Amino acid sequence: MDVLQQQPNETPARMSPLAKLPVFWALEGRRVIIAGGSDAAAWKAELLAACGAEVHVHAESLSDMFAALIARGTDHPNGRFVHVGNSWNAATFDGAALAVGDCETEAEASAFFDAARKAGVPVNVIDKPPFCQFQFGSIVNRSPVVVSISTDGAAPILAQAIRRKIETLLPLSLQDWAQIAQRLRQNINDRLAAGPQRRLFWERFVDRAFKASPDNDSEAAVLDDARHLAVSASNLGQVTLVGAGPGDAELLTLKAVRALQAADVILFDDLVSDEVLELSRREAKRMLVGKRGGRESCRQEDINTTMLTLAKAGKRVVRLKSGDPMIFGRAGEEIACLQEAGIAVDVVPGITAASAMASRLGISLTHRDHAQSVRFVTGHSRKGTLPENLDWQGLADPHTTTVYYMAGRTAGELARKLTEAGLSTDTPATIVQSLTRSNESRWVGTLGALSFGIGEIGFDQPVLIGIGKAFEPPRSSHNFSNMAAEHFA
Repeated sequence: MDVLQQQPNETPARMSPLAKLPVFWALEGRRVIIAGGSDAAAWKAELLAACGAEVHVHAESLSDMFAALIARGTDHPNGRFVHVGNSWNAATFDGAALAVGDCETEAEASAFFDAARKAGVPVNVIDKPPFCQFQFGSIVNRSPVVVSISTDGAAPILAQAIRRKIETLLPLSLQDWAQIAQRLRQNINDRLAAGPQRRLFWERFVDRAFKASPDNDSEAAVLDDARHLAVSASNLGQVTLVGAGPGDAELLTLKAVRALQAADVILFDDLVSDEVLELSRREAKRMLVGKRGGRESCRQEDINTTMLTLAKAGKRVVRLKSGDPMIFGRAGEEIACLQEAGIAVDVVPGITAASAMASRLGISLTHRDHAQSVRFVTGHSRKGTLPENLDWQGLADPHTTTVYYMAGRTAGELARKLTEAGLSTDTPATIVQSLTRSNESRWVGTLGALSFGIGEIGFDQPVLIGIGKAFEPPRSSHNFSNMAAEHFA
């Protein structure tokens, strides 16, 4: 299979459907219309003036808040308020950039909306969605960094809660760093070539911005970094092996998200979820290089060649692997191949399936009453059978918890081998399919019934098999699906 030629239906959509298009509008020095003198209109007027707009307020009377706002003025050097006093008319909209109305009745809202549209001015009527061509989101302000959140009017309180979450994640010093970036951008563009060299600089800049507040020497240090890159940066790209976890995008590490956001190309496994891919940079090229037992798969040699080709072309490549890349992910082969070619490579670990399984089941794999060790074992060799060199006597230790990866097709043989090695057929066993995903299903039973269990669960989707006393279900089976409890009974 040629990994460089992907069919369109093999690549997930880059963007899920959007309720509204998020747009940031330049209003510096532009005239905008506010119709109404209420507190709600005052908030919109203050927001528009903060963007540098000349806010013309058409209202015969103003609320105390609005009057105080106009008397105080605005801190923006180009923003200002003009209290017109009289109501709006058709000529009011000539040359305006935006129009915002606070209308009491549907008839007033309809008239304001129609007049603005006739003049070609985008219009918003406060708290009346049918008369809004655009909406105001909930804002996190680290200007020039601005984050806006919208729920399309469905749940404004939810948008406010999201804003509070983001406020805690973005340090106030981000505003100072963004201003430094604004001042230096042209200087950096003049020094560094567009593409990998420039992106590497900005990645390093981001590392600085999230570590500490800038001081008097920060700007000079940033310029020194650019000067160094201009004379010493290699034309080679780099490869990052990233653990995508078991499927739930919320289980990704922050470092993994950073790598996805910086990638030019993402080579992803068949088991990586669409939710995880959704966190990648929109411009990044995505290439499916999945390997699944019993199905048409990419050869490892082709994957290695693709990584080398892209990195030598100066691309930042993310090799996105299900679970943790260092556990049953052929990471060793890929790292050796890249290092031999002189390509920089690093690894971002992920949550391996066994850890996610324990979390979902609410058990400890090393509960001191049940197990003194834990093992992760592959149930699938190159031939599609159980590996020939497994230590069955060791695996049959009743005081060890064992989790078998890729063992769906070999579950029956696995149970037979363990039983022959002396492990009791009453030993608890659990099968989980599509771990952490919306279609997750479970079977809970014993080693002796494992063949029955895999027959019920199936192995068209990835399965994980856990064997050992740690998997004994609690007296209450509330944590297990109805199907699992039924099978265990």
